[in-house]
Amino acid sequence: MTANHRVSRRTFLKTSSVAAGLAAAPMFIPTTAFGANDRILTGHIGVGGMGRGNLGKFLDNAVAVCDVDSKHAANAAKIVLDKKGREVEIFEDYRKLLDRKDIDAVVVSTPDHWHALTTIHACEAGKDVYCEKPLSLTINEGRKMVEAARANKRIVQTGSMQRSSDNFRRACELVRNGYIGKVHTVHVGIAGANDPGKLPLNSDPPANLNYDFWLGPARVVPYNEKRVHYNFRFWWDYSGGQMTNWGAHHIDIAHWGLGKDDSGPLSVHAEQVKYHPEKAHEVPEACRITYDYGDGVKMIVGQGQKDIKMGTRFIGDKGEIYVNRGVFQPSSEEIGAIKLKDSDIHLIDSNNHHKNFLSCMETRELPICDVEIGHRTATACHLGNISCRLERKIEWDPVAEKINGDDEAAEMTHRAHRAPYVLG
Repeated sequence: MTANHRVSRRTFLKTSSVAAGLAAAPMFIPTTAFGANDRILTGHIGVGGMGRGNLGKFLDNAVAVCDVDSKHAANAAKIVLDKKGREVEIFEDYRKLLDRKDIDAVVVSTPDHWHALTTIHACEAGKDVYCEKPLSLTINEGRKMVEAARANKRIVQTGSMQRSSDNFRRACELVRNGYIGKVHTVHVGIAGANDPGKLPLNSDPPANLNYDFWLGPARVVPYNEKRVHYNFRFWWDYSGGQMTNWGAHHIDIAHWGLGKDDSGPLSVHAEQVKYHPEKAHEVPEACRITYDYGDGVKMIVGQGQKDIKMGTRFIGDKGEIYVNRGVFQPSSEEIGAIKLKDSDIHLIDSNNHHKNFLSCMETRELPICDVEIGHRTATACHLGNISCRLERKIEWDPVAEKINGDDEAAEMTHRAHRAPYVLG
């Protein structure tokens, strides 16, 4: 099977020699009209870490959990039993879960390298999807996820849940309506890479983990406890470090405030890139990345930069607004006291990201962080990482969605998948 061969969910299920699967998929009643007595049912793909958090938001709906780590799956099932007094079905293979006719949606909380396959297969199976951020591992994957959602008429919510917080929406509305004047600079601060400490020797995987299926589309490497579960985030095979972790939140807010949800930068230039001296992980520990949007606006993403703090800071010629979790900080009381006019731009008002998804399942309206939005945000994150890895400026065409004049960089917008976990 070549990298260009498009494998469908059902073909994938038939041809795979792997008998075990991934995380849990949310189960929903068919996406016709939901009546007052209907309960939306969810199944959850990936129930460790963030997956447990997402499960907690769907406790009234959850009827199935799925994970390649049997301990994670058992713990998740126990949470539902303890809190709601009912048993849920446990799966190891998400593909078998998708074959259930009563499932209407999946909640994907797997490591990033599994987001594309699970989301696309779920869309093909007629399920709506709540997919954790960052949406994708590569730019190419993200575009295919958008195409799958549109072709199958699915609701796909990206888990960049800061859009469902009042302070972020308020900041973006003031910026979009020109209340800080013309914006010329946006600072985005992201966290430093978590130091996992010295890598232990490779070992056999624990009996409770189906490691081959955990790797899935990624290349085969020996098991190391510091590469799996939460630490997956700091290895290029599975993720993109804090750039895709926190960038998927704070760059997302920058795009929202700038009105860039359907576009992107024209160039990206990473400088001051630093890595762990003993290679305890692969991703950057510090960087300063300048994004030029071609309209007089530059976004500077800072990791380990003294002048850029965690969060998003919009800088205009008439004022500033800094916003972070629990923080709304305008540069003057006057800006903070502004009330929007009816004629102003009013952004989607959501105070609960998960409920917004459930509501959109019923109305079939696009959610507050639709798959296209998640893809464009993730693209900016991936471009930043590509520039960091090559340590040079790259030119991006946001309409054609391709890197110009740099074949090596362009190759990094996609990645070969290990058979049989292959996308076209």
